[in-house]
Amino acid sequence: MRYLDYKCFRIGFDSGVAFVTIDHPPINLLDEALSQEFDKLGRELEDDESVRVVVLQSALPDFFVAHSGLGRVGSGSKKVSHTRSFRLTQTIGERFRNMPKVSIAKIEGRARGGGSEIALAMDMRFAAIGKAIFGQPEVAIGLVPGGGATQRLPRLMGRGRALEVLLGCDDIPAELAERYGYINRALPADELTPFVEKLAHRIASFPAHAIAHAKESVDTGAFNSIPEGLLVEAHESDLSVASEVTQARMEEALKAGAETYEGELEMAYLSKLSTQRPVNNPTPRKRPPE
Repeated sequence: MRYLDYKCFRIGFDSGVAFVTIDHPPINLLDEALSQEFDKLGRELEDDESVRVVVLQSALPDFFVAHSGLGRVGSGSKKVSHTRSFRLTQTIGERFRNMPKVSIAKIEGRARGGGSEIALAMDMRFAAIGKAIFGQPEVAIGLVPGGGATQRLPRLMGRGRALEVLLGCDDIPAELAERYGYINRALPADELTPFVEKLAHRIASFPAHAIAHAKESVDTGAFNSIPEGLLVEAHESDLSVASEVTQARMEEALKAGAETYEGELEMAYLSKLSTQRPVNNPTPRKRPPE
């Protein structure tokens, strides 16, 4: 029987729509437990012919998904292979993007880092005004986003705005996210759920093969080179994790309040991190073999 033994998700079904609720308190941290269940759930949803639309939402009012757990990110830092390989968050996102059904993220809290990347991988994103917050804070820690953001954001909002998000490491409220193309729409909080549910049920009422073919046609034009880009992103992210500076900053961030409920609300711990001084004449690194 499907959809058993999930500890981080609550799953309900209604007329072809799967309502997937992330429930991994206190902040829905994308740690090892949530990541593994996300991977398993994506596989099951992909194979479930009764599901035509997936709505991804959170049980926690302040967090959609906080970000990837720093412990999980840093665990593979000792040696970086010259062979590019996809990361688990990338794989999870690509499965939702490629499955022959529609995925919708309903965001009412914070979606930063890996949480933002999970939302970006969904086919559509709708967010609550005054509640939803987006961001990619990785560079402030010394990391490169490794879950798809460097590839998806430029396609959605253009290179300049993507770099503003990726390098500015600042929070993006729902209204600005809508204006930049980060999300489809920003809606008043009390209108978000009715809107998403109505849209999900409307799409689910249409022929499954037509939904699948239309999505495949759009993706062929919009994302033809994204797998190659994701491999480059994963490798650059691995190189950043291997840095001793990054390892020290991740430890510093954890001591300053990262991955705690209060620390993640406003992400104030970033302002407590050591200021990085310029390095004169850094040694250029060799490009990995093609």
